[in-house]
Amino acid sequence: MHTLLKLAGRVLVTLAVVTLALLGARWLWIHYNVEPWTRDGRVRADIVQVSPDVSGLITEVRVKNNQGVNKDDVLFVLDRPRFELALRQAEASVTAAAVALAQANRESERNRDLKDLATTEQVEEGQSKVDQLAAQLNSARVQRDLARLNLDRTTVRAPVNGIVTNVGLRPGDYASAGHQVLALVDTDTIHVDGYFEETKLPWIRVGDRARVHIMGIKTELPGTVESIDAGIEDRERSASSTDLANVNPTFSWVRLAQRIPVRIKLDPTTRDIRLIAGRTATVSIVDPPDRPPEGDAP
Repeated sequence: MHTLLKLAGRVLVTLAVVTLALLGARWLWIHYNVEPWTRDGRVRADIVQVSPDVSGLITEVRVKNNQGVNKDDVLFVLDRPRFELALRQAEASVTAAAVALAQANRESERNRDLKDLATTEQVEEGQSKVDQLAAQLNSARVQRDLARLNLDRTTVRAPVNGIVTNVGLRPGDYASAGHQVLALVDTDTIHVDGYFEETKLPWIRVGDRARVHIMGIKTELPGTVESIDAGIEDRERSASSTDLANVNPTFSWVRLAQRIPVRIKLDPTTRDIRLIAGRTATVSIVDPPDRPPEGDAP
């Protein structure tokens, strides 16, 4: 009897251990292969490539590297005296064109008042001269407005709220129009991109709540699924000169799940935490337990 009890105890213990092992294995499989979470996350933000609209010497630099700025704050100033002279010259051209047009109008009106003493050809030539000078005056005004715009563009301002970085400008440097001179991180667009395996996407929907853990920060950051990318690069296909599909002929029996970017919008309460674009993060989706995965819903 005692031996039977010991044997039964061993069997029960073995069954319990096997059951726990199976439950643990099932939990691990669900946790790593089904539950919508990923360690492959990145803090992202829109980067503004700041470049001047006109070329010239830099006379003032009003920001320092990694300085926070507000929209419309002055970043740097180009050579204003040169553009002020260009504006004055354009204004003088407008004045000269206006004087010439006024004189042509007086001559044209005099020819019309003479009636029979002025030929039709003289009247038409006078009116043609007036039209030409009016067009020249309009062109001079456009050049004046362009000179005024260029003068205004010598003061380069921040287009968004953010933090300037990679600032290596010094007074005396020459900046070319359209050439990037510094970067501005748009802090209003800071978000987290979680790269989820495609097998987990059925449990993720726009509007789901999310939890974000930034590496090195103990505080859990709440957020919301804002969007799911509509496409990723197909590395098995490349461009072809014949416009036909150029598909890689190799195929591996072991197919790794593709990772799809899911954009997480952080709650406003996270603004007090230093969020640096490029930091790594773990993203977990707070999925309602009673909601079926996408595609299985009735």
